[in-house]
Amino acid sequence: MQAVALIEKLASEHSLSYGEYLELIHGYCEETDGIIRVYADKARRAVFGNKVYLRGLIEISNICKNDCYYCGIRKSNSLCERYRLDKEQILSCCKMGYSLGLRTFVLQGGEDGYFTDDRLCSIISDIKSLYPDAAVTLSLGERSRESYRALRSAGADRYLLRHETADKDHYGMLHPKSMSFDDRMKCLNNLRDEGFQVGCGFMVGSPFQTEEHIAKDLKFIEEFKPEMCGIGPFIPHSETPFGSFCIMPHASALTCYLLSVVRLIHPDILLPSTTALNSVGSGGRENGILHGANVIMPNLSPASVREKYMLYNGKSFTGCEAAEGIAELMASMAEIGFEATGQRGDHPSVNLN
Repeated sequence: MQAVALIEKLASEHSLSYGEYLELIHGYCEETDGIIRVYADKARRAVFGNKVYLRGLIEISNICKNDCYYCGIRKSNSLCERYRLDKEQILSCCKMGYSLGLRTFVLQGGEDGYFTDDRLCSIISDIKSLYPDAAVTLSLGERSRESYRALRSAGADRYLLRHETADKDHYGMLHPKSMSFDDRMKCLNNLRDEGFQVGCGFMVGSPFQTEEHIAKDLKFIEEFKPEMCGIGPFIPHSETPFGSFCIMPHASALTCYLLSVVRLIHPDILLPSTTALNSVGSGGRENGILHGANVIMPNLSPASVREKYMLYNGKSFTGCEAAEGIAELMASMAEIGFEATGQRGDHPSVNLN
């Protein structure tokens, strides 16, 4: 089978042509999924052993100036109950996370103009002062290069900015004209230039997505060489232009297959098993780990706001997805042969000395 030969080639060379990636996607089936999962697990264990890194997620605001067609917190969703955490609330979340053994805090939110560089730098500086052995990851959208520089200088270590799609025309189908594919790519390059550990990523089964689009995503990930990559299935939100779209059949299984592909492209990448993956069906989190993922982000946000950060319908935010469920989460990882740890878990290329 051609796909099996391509899996073997990717495992040894960590690179395929666009056409070969397309063929690998065409070749997805139960057999090839089983084969690539074994290769991905071997590649991940060679770098990280059996460790799965836990990151404390803090959703600081669901206020956003953008109107992305797939997102439940888009500006035009008048039914979204808005909130914003203040510095004291954010630091309280960090305190709880630190007491639970977490050494990475992920500050995620919509593009909320309240969070100026000054405010964010103050928050980051306080976190790093209180918890100097912890990493700070930001996922706050597109900002200027000068802003990224200030945030990095304040102590932020990592930045997650999904590219969403590596195809310019497809990007235009998912976003309003006020948003630009070129701007997104410029931001990713600026983040790299400013010294962040950078994360990109895309949705599997997003509206109008083709296998050709996914092949472009994989080639982009290969060439950009991100330290982190977030891949999850598209799940619609009822109060968006894509509210009537259905989840792709086998979205969870195909996402896991692609996690294995990305692991073979970059064996040392930090690869989350996302909340969306677990929200699609029972066992999604564990299946993502078994396919090569090695990061999970339990939610540290105040319980009163978790349901308000609803990017898509049916988002999981209780049980193992919540900070209160870390013991259960660690047990579920142990059951499949992995050690869940709150260690910083930086990319292997990072020298902290």
